[in-house]
Amino acid sequence: MNIQRKELLVTSFALFSLFFGAGNLLLPPLLGFNAGEDWLIVTIGFVIAAVVIPIIGILAHARLQGTMYDFAKKVSPLFSSIYCVIIYIISVAIPSPRTASATHEIAVHPSFGTDPLLTSFIYFALVLVFVLNRSKILNLIGKFLTPLIVIMLLVVIGIGLSSSSFTTGTPTFETPIVSGILEGYQTFDAIGAVVVGAVIIVSLKFKNMKVSAFESKRKLIRNSGFIAGTGLFIIYAGLIATGAYYGSEIEVNADLSTDMQRANLLSGISIAALGNFGNTVLSILISLACFTTAVGIVAGTADYFRGLFNKSQVAYITTAVIACAAGIIVGQLNFHDIIVIAYPVLLFIYPITIVLILLNVLPERIATPLMFRAVVIVTFLFSIPDVIGFISPSEGLQSMMNYIPLASYNLGWVLPAVVVFGVSVLLNVKRPN
Repeated sequence: MNIQRKELLVTSFALFSLFFGAGNLLLPPLLGFNAGEDWLIVTIGFVIAAVVIPIIGILAHARLQGTMYDFAKKVSPLFSSIYCVIIYIISVAIPSPRTASATHEIAVHPSFGTDPLLTSFIYFALVLVFVLNRSKILNLIGKFLTPLIVIMLLVVIGIGLSSSSFTTGTPTFETPIVSGILEGYQTFDAIGAVVVGAVIIVSLKFKNMKVSAFESKRKLIRNSGFIAGTGLFIIYAGLIATGAYYGSEIEVNADLSTDMQRANLLSGISIAALGNFGNTVLSILISLACFTTAVGIVAGTADYFRGLFNKSQVAYITTAVIACAAGIIVGQLNFHDIIVIAYPVLLFIYPITIVLILLNVLPERIATPLMFRAVVIVTFLFSIPDVIGFISPSEGLQSMMNYIPLASYNLGWVLPAVVVFGVSVLLNVKRPN
């Protein structure tokens, strides 16, 4: 069955918007500002974590066309269930509320001076309305909200770069590509891939699209992923470059917290590019980008628990209400506090998510259940020192980590996972048919 161009564009825009949230907008400019002349190297690292891995996750969804449970079931059904619950709890407890916090701090409070509780309550009440009408998510987000977000972003980036003197500051990163990768963790996009990818799958089933056959749907999701990924790459590279070049003309107070530096730099760029109207543009941009991501997270979580209870609509509604209630509570915190809470969680769950994404795009004959178990277990074990070292560093732990390649960059799990993967491939090749 031929895939209509309209369906492809709507799904691509929706996918882009479900990915593009608070961190995706706030993180890149300051990353570029701090990278200085190394901004291109930092961009490569950021794109690996925030574009390449997430889009591979979408390709895995196109191949599986199931739920997030299918991502980890080859390890074991129990592990998959636990992994899914952890991911969804993290999603509704950190990245979803973070979108409300960012919206309040940048878009609402400067203009209205309202209490964060009021902002968070109204914000998640609207999220709940959208989630309960989930059959319209793709159409509304894909046709209207995302094009508006993309146009506004391109205007800010285009004017910013065209007005720049193309001078950069002094680089502050010792290892730019690693700094880019770790900053890309903060977008939550790899986790978002396994969560919002499922939303796209279910939404395609809900919508009256001319897509029903497995291969047609696979092609639609795959092509949408490539288009969304290209869009994300352009926007991220543009924002990082703008921060590197145009950011040198914006005063960034080093005494402020990192999150306030991010907000002030982005605000300064918007005002410099668009004048006083820049603040209004930035407020709308932040609100839309954050809102669509929150809708995707809550809808994905509700979909999963709906499936656990025999496709019960009551379970879907109950989960959505609980997720929005959690968003209201945590969303009152400031953006910086949420990032501090998130970082050790990311060091633990991100590596496991990355290896699951990569293994799920491999052919069945290569990615055997034994390989899944071996690689995931090793990844889990070598992620523990990173988490403990961040929470409670000690000399003994530090001396042990000195023997683990890349551990000083919080990437100690990478080489062991690659080695175990290679050994598993060799054993599988030598195994008699």
